[in-house]
Amino acid sequence: MTSPSSSVDGPGSREPAPDRSSAPITAVPVRYPERWVAAGVVLVLAAMFVNMLLTNPAFDWPFMFEHMFSDPVVRGVWVTLSATVLAMLIGVLLGILLAVMRLSGNPVLVGVSWTYTWFFRGVPRLVLAVLFGNIAILYSTIHIGLPFDNYWMPLLGLEGDARFFEINTRTLLTGYTAGLLALALSEGAYMAEIIRAGLQSVDKGQTEAAQALGMSRSRIMRRITLPQAMRVVIPPTGNETIAMLKDTALLAYVPVTIELFYQLQAIGTRSYQIFPMLVAACLWYLAITSVLMVGQYFLERRFDRGERGVRDRIVGGAH
Repeated sequence: MTSPSSSVDGPGSREPAPDRSSAPITAVPVRYPERWVAAGVVLVLAAMFVNMLLTNPAFDWPFMFEHMFSDPVVRGVWVTLSATVLAMLIGVLLGILLAVMRLSGNPVLVGVSWTYTWFFRGVPRLVLAVLFGNIAILYSTIHIGLPFDNYWMPLLGLEGDARFFEINTRTLLTGYTAGLLALALSEGAYMAEIIRAGLQSVDKGQTEAAQALGMSRSRIMRRITLPQAMRVVIPPTGNETIAMLKDTALLAYVPVTIELFYQLQAIGTRSYQIFPMLVAACLWYLAITSVLMVGQYFLERRFDRGERGVRDRIVGGAH
């Protein structure tokens, strides 16, 4: 009789293969040497740039910090901020009006809105600023009264004119006012397209439902369409505000002598230190735009809160 052990350990018997399914797998990470080479190159370039900032005498940091916070420059900062706020306020209001005209269906209003947008989007803001700064060449005096009085009054046998008020154009349109008007009218054209896109993003079914409930068109616009369109309008409007802040530097060419860039240029020209003052201008604009970017971020989060809530409810219901 053969024992069980001899049948297993005898000649010709096979040992069972070890079970490797539970053995741990050793993962070998993929090597990317080119990434380390690129990182080293970037670090070297960054070190060279910092060294240039600290050692190049053309920057003249003590002179720059001494003059970039002087009283004329600080007043120029407030002028720049005021021009930005006023230009954007006028531009947004004008953009709402133009967008509503464009979507009204009235061919006259649509044509006027399209022509306005076409012109002010096509002409550079620098050209507009200089043009409005010299508008007194076209109109030396601005009159308020009945139109075409020089034609119809002689036909009626009347003498004089039908003008109730007049003012010298140079008195009314100072450099600041002319530059602000140019920026605001140009911004109105861009905001019209942004707001029009926002209005068209709202589902038409909501407008039809509101009309079925008897709401007027103006109330539908104020209560339903505009609040929902804001979610689409806010991000590009924030970008336009930042762009407007930078474009206020164009007022120096009107010229607006109290503007930030003009004041920094003037200091650089008087002291023959032009480059440090140009760097100071970069620092001022970077600081202000950084604050605006932070404000834009929180404003977008506020208007996107309702949309995030809807998405969360949808995802929660799916799970």
